[in-house]
Amino acid sequence: MQKPTIQDVARRAGVGVGTVSRVLNNHAAVRDTTRQTVLGVIRDLDYTPNPHARRIAGGKSYTISVLLPVVTTEFYVRLLNGLEAAFQEARYDVAIFPLLDRARLERYLGSHTLAYQADGLVMATYNLTGMFSENRLRDQPTVLVDAYAEGVDCARMDNHLGGVLAGQFAAQQPGFIYAIWVETELDQMFTSRVFEERRSGFLQSLAAAGRALVGESLSSFDAQAARTAAGQLLDHAQFPATVFASADLLAGGLLDEAAARGLVLGRDLKVLGFDDQPWAQARGLSTLHQPVEAMAYEAATLLLSRLSGYSGPPRVRTFEPRLVLRASTGDM
Repeated sequence: MQKPTIQDVARRAGVGVGTVSRVLNNHAAVRDTTRQTVLGVIRDLDYTPNPHARRIAGGKSYTISVLLPVVTTEFYVRLLNGLEAAFQEARYDVAIFPLLDRARLERYLGSHTLAYQADGLVMATYNLTGMFSENRLRDQPTVLVDAYAEGVDCARMDNHLGGVLAGQFAAQQPGFIYAIWVETELDQMFTSRVFEERRSGFLQSLAAAGRALVGESLSSFDAQAARTAAGQLLDHAQFPATVFASADLLAGGLLDEAAARGLVLGRDLKVLGFDDQPWAQARGLSTLHQPVEAMAYEAATLLLSRLSGYSGPPRVRTFEPRLVLRASTGDM
């Protein structure tokens, strides 16, 4: 059988080819009843648009560039899943550009690079406020995810609130309070504010409760480094102790080190993480849950609305973490 064409869809739906094209492109200028009719015909005919013809006809790439720090950590895998879910629904492809260093960021932002041949741009996590205030970005629809800057659409997590919640919990526990932080870049433009905000909220809560942070340690975002930092902290810790790890990856190192030393979780040592990664429940890790996929999906939706013609003021969508207590803090 011959594959159905866009003309077949238009004929069956009783609309013009241009209307079918607008539905495929998720354009806002289509009545909902018409959109549903066209989508129903597309399903009935099992019609799949030709991506090459679509690009040529529309003068668009139907590709979104995603610039993010790394692609191998659980957080960014989840972030990409959320972004891709929304973009695929709108029939956009995703091109990933890892920002491993400042030089690569500078290269990606060059006017002739592949990243700028996409229809829209997603930038994740890094503190790029200066790039927007200096107008260093071209006039291209852009959204920030897991980050904030004035004058641009953003979907962000309230990491300061997460730190506050962690501090309030730690302040209620008996014994001594410690923390392990993710070490961030010295270059302020190439820095994530995420961990700084978590630390600020945590210390604010402790101060408000009249509790002191007895000791703290730094670790790069690496499992082996986290285990080493955990060992160094526990070498000098007094027990019972509560430790806030500013990312679940660091908390995992603490759990491993505690087990190796025969420490009893919930009695000798209480461990609280941040992220609620997929493995956290299985390991009984108490943590701050953040809806990563939902945040990413919302960021993609903001960008898609720009591509569909929205030209209003910048929008900020803020997501709140919530405390999830498990065995690592003595809660079952």
